[in-house]
Order: sequence, then structure tokens, then C-alpha cells
Amino acid sequence: MKALVYRDFGGADRFELTELPEPHVGPDTLVVRVVAASLNPVDYKIREGYLRGLIDTTLPAVPGWDVAGVVEKAGLDTPEFAVGDEVLAYARADVVQHGSLAEFMPVPVRTAAPKPAGISFEQAASLPLAGLTAWQAIERSGLGEGATVLIHGAAGGVGSFGVQLAALRGARVVGTASTRNHEYLRSLGAEPVEYGDGLVAQARAVAPDGFDVIIDFAGGSSLDSTSELLREGGAVVSIADPRARSEFGGHYVWVRPDAAQLTHLAQLVADGTLRTEIASTYSLDDAVAAYRELEEGHARGKIVVTV
Repeated sequence: MKALVYRDFGGADRFELTELPEPHVGPDTLVVRVVAASLNPVDYKIREGYLRGLIDTTLPAVPGWDVAGVVEKAGLDTPEFAVGDEVLAYARADVVQHGSLAEFMPVPVRTAAPKPAGISFEQAASLPLAGLTAWQAIERSGLGEGATVLIHGAAGGVGSFGVQLAALRGARVVGTASTRNHEYLRSLGAEPVEYGDGLVAQARAVAPDGFDVIIDFAGGSSLDSTSELLREGGAVVSIADPRARSEFGGHYVWVRPDAAQLTHLAQLVADGTLRTEIASTYSLDDAVAAYRELEEGHARGKIVVTV
């Protein structure tokens, strides 16, 4: 099978397209014929070697945890699915080796959800990691109806879902983004403010009493303004900055696969309740260019590779 691999740690120049043996099917595994995959920043952080000691990698490795495709083979203990079923998954295994940037991928059945007929494979592939991250961060925050939430990185892949899911809970949503993405945030249900210098003044102008919840999907200096913007007793959640827990008594979230949550998210997309935003689409032959775009850090929504 054709696959994108890296044989040692480093930059995008380590990638090569090559032929690999097709993965075997384990007892609780599906082999999925990949139709679409989406990219996430964690992919290149693993490739760069930044997560060594946290996640084991067996080289040569195929990147990618987000997948949508068709079940090619079903393991002995996978009664939920049959050959020919259309699925999506946040297919994170314990070891990085067999990723979604390939013609076939082994998918732990515990991570897979049925793809509704009403969504495309590209939409399905864009949903798993980002959608689940947003869902679990909001769950951890305790965000409820009538609360006012500030979302950092609101126009990114995770933030775009976070804004919508927070609004669906009946919260008032304020999101940070560059000026060029402000109209986009309004279309998702958020009141936009520009990140960087002047953020505190802008946010205070929008929410003079501060915020019940602050959710950080961006990292960097995003939480620097927290003490000036969070109401007393408010909650802080970050997916990128451990200070959320160590300094503000909140939560630092590492997303976990959850088939039930992913099934619900996919149905929200099929119902038209949740919108997916695809920044660009590449073929597998152009996947290196896709990763270069991802690493520039300016994409609005998700970058998808079709196989």
C-alpha cells in the first residue's frame, strides 16, 4: 500500500511516500480503507520528537490519527461493524506507527463510530480529534446555559467546534482571533475580539464583569490575561498550557478516544447543527505540502488529505 512515512525524527523533509505492507487485522481491530484523513498539530510534534517520553513511536511511522473510510477487514471481536461499513475514528493507538496517511489503517474498534450517510468523508475526517477535544474541554469546564465563556484560538480547528458546542449549551461565547477571522466567528455564534496587545481592554468592553469560563485552544501567551478576565470562582481549561491547572486550579486536557461522543458529534454534523470548516484539501501525493501548510499555523479550520 502507498503511505507517507518518516524514518527518523525531524522536519517535514523527513517525509517520503513509499510502499508498505498492508496492516493485519487484530481481534479487536478494523482495517479501514482510508478515503480521507485530517491533520493535527500533534502529528508534526510527534514527528519532530517533541513527545518522546510521552508517546512511543515505532519507525518507520505513518502519521495521522483522524480517519474516515470503509471497513476492509473486521477482527474477530468487532461485532459493532462489518466489512463495507463507512466509519470515522480518532484512531489513536498506544504506539505511533500505523497512521491515517496511507491507503489502509488499523483502527481500534473502541475508537470507531459509524459515518452518517448525510456527511462526506472529508467532513467526517475533519471531526474526530478536533471535535472530541472541544467536546471534552467544554465538559471539563462545567460550562452551562447563561454562562459567559472566552475561547482562545476560536477560529482554529478545535476552536471552531468549541465555539459552536458552547453556543449549543446556551452560553454567551466570546472568541479570540485575528481580524480577518472575525466575521467567520460571528457566523459560528461568537463575539470576536482580537488577540495580542489590547486583548484585556477589548474583552472587558465586551464582558465588563469578566468571564465565568476561559478555554484555551491556542497555548502560548493566551492564559497570561486570565487573572484580569476570570470572574471569582470561574473555571479555566487548556489543551496547550499546563498553567491552567498549576496556576489557576483548572484543567489541562489531553483528548481521549470516545466512540459514543464521536457518534453524537457526527450526528450533529449530519443534522446540520454542527458545521465543519475545511481549510484546504490535498491528495496523498501532496501530503507533504499539506503538513507544511499546517505547520505555518494560519489555517482556518481543518486540513484534509484524500487517499
